[in-house]
Amino acid sequence: MKTIQIFDPALCCSSGVCGQDVDQSLVSLAADLDWAKQQGVAIERFNLAQQPMDFAHNATVKAFLERSGAEALPLVLVDGEVALAGRYPNRAELTRWAGLAAPAAAPVLAEVAPAGSCCSGGKCC
Repeated sequence: MKTIQIFDPALCCSSGVCGQDVDQSLVSLAADLDWAKQQGVAIERFNLAQQPMDFAHNATVKAFLERSGAEALPLVLVDGEVALAGRYPNRAELTRWAGLAAPAAAPVLAEVAPAGSCCSGGKCC
């Protein structure tokens, strides 16, 4: 299975889901990452405020920061290659990158008039 690494901007805590004004995208990400980990996906997160050396020691991340700056974070690597920058991934992207089967969509049921009904074309008798 592939390894997904997320390089976060400086956050107040490891997940960013803390404090008074929580960013909804971080709440959604936390739920999606928990789901992916339950599926066996290897995911690592790095916070610029708490783990700056992990940013400095990764050549891809270091080059990205030199070129685009910290304001362009988050950066997502899949097996060491840039997969996404500037926003957090959604569950569909995590699923695709990890090579998981897409969740089955709920079937759509057509609305059908009951047998023996006199209704047709929106007119009923």
